[in-house]
Amino acid sequence: MPDQRQTRPWVEYTELTALFFIQGAAMAMWLVPLSTVLDAHGLHAIKPFAFATTAMAAFVSPLFFGAMADRHAAPVKVLRGLSLATAAAMALASLGIQLGWNPWLVLALIQLHAFCSTPTWSIASTIVFARLRDAKREFGPIRAAATLGWMGGCWLVSALNADASPLAGYNGALTWLVVAAFTFLLPSVAPPNPAGSVTLGQRLGLDALALLKDRDHRVVFVTAALFNIPFAAFYPYTPPHLKELGLTHTTAWMTLGQVSEVFTMLLLARLLTTWRLKWILTAGLVFGVVRFALCALDSRAWILLGVSLHGCSFTLVYITAQIYLDERIDPAWRARAQALMSLMTGGVGNLIGYLGTGWWFAANARPGGENWPVFWSGLAMAVAAVLAYFLLTYRGRGGNPAHPPAMPGK
Repeated sequence: MPDQRQTRPWVEYTELTALFFIQGAAMAMWLVPLSTVLDAHGLHAIKPFAFATTAMAAFVSPLFFGAMADRHAAPVKVLRGLSLATAAAMALASLGIQLGWNPWLVLALIQLHAFCSTPTWSIASTIVFARLRDAKREFGPIRAAATLGWMGGCWLVSALNADASPLAGYNGALTWLVVAAFTFLLPSVAPPNPAGSVTLGQRLGLDALALLKDRDHRVVFVTAALFNIPFAAFYPYTPPHLKELGLTHTTAWMTLGQVSEVFTMLLLARLLTTWRLKWILTAGLVFGVVRFALCALDSRAWILLGVSLHGCSFTLVYITAQIYLDERIDPAWRARAQALMSLMTGGVGNLIGYLGTGWWFAANARPGGENWPVFWSGLAMAVAAVLAYFLLTYRGRGGNPAHPPAMPGK
């Protein structure tokens, strides 16, 4: 009989990899084609608000459900309930788009979907981090499975010719049901910090804001949020630009970003053991500047190269930030820390980003079409400003080794 101590880690990695893969596919089937689906059904007027629904949800649900996963219920059970609710809301929103319901009712259903789906990523990440022995080495390759799932979801949408069809949402809803079913295969671990008597603020997860008192924690959270403002333009406006340049099956073309994302995640373990976190985050921000600058050149080859660099930028900023939280935050606070990151990026960053880049898009409209070079150049300058802020404010352990960042609860 094989030694269980040798086989058990592989069982765990298989489970965690499968969880990320399925969840990545479910998320992609909704988010990536949403822009073209809304345009195809005469709902372009609500598009900036539809993408901003995730930002509105991120102000409330991640912290609330993060606190629940830290204190009240096993994270696996929280993810199961949210997956079922997300599937129902996604199916209803897709039905409303298909049947031509009132645009504001459709928007309300999209908002309901956002409230249910927004916390799922931070909860799933908490489940994964809790079962890893060395997050620096193990998280990147496992997280790459979510990117492969995202690519698979995009390819399936395009293979079904559903790039502009509510069928994409129906398939996403079915995939969320698979996520919910899969959680029954995961061990249900009790929350790390069971609740006794807690205040309303603690029940809502607002005590996680205490993490911002530490200088480096605050800089990482703020940098991720600021970076997400120009980043928010990527999915709403890259597919229309590709379509304007004569490319069809835009959902599939967008997966070029995920190809580089997979390679970057596989390299991340080595980078984390040889580079300081500061320089990894800096590299991600530099890739962000170059990505938008290439899109500003307004040709097929350059914009596809810009899309390809999206994965490098995303991984080196957001995934490194997640690993930073797992490494520097007390275990009893990790679900709330990941939830606070979701609030800062998906809430503050996305709300300003979707509405702000929507305004910037409208400001660059001209009779013959969008002024794409100016639109993307403005976003490149915005990322450059975030890069400058990070370099000027982040110290890190290398900058002050005698005083490592404090962790709440210790």
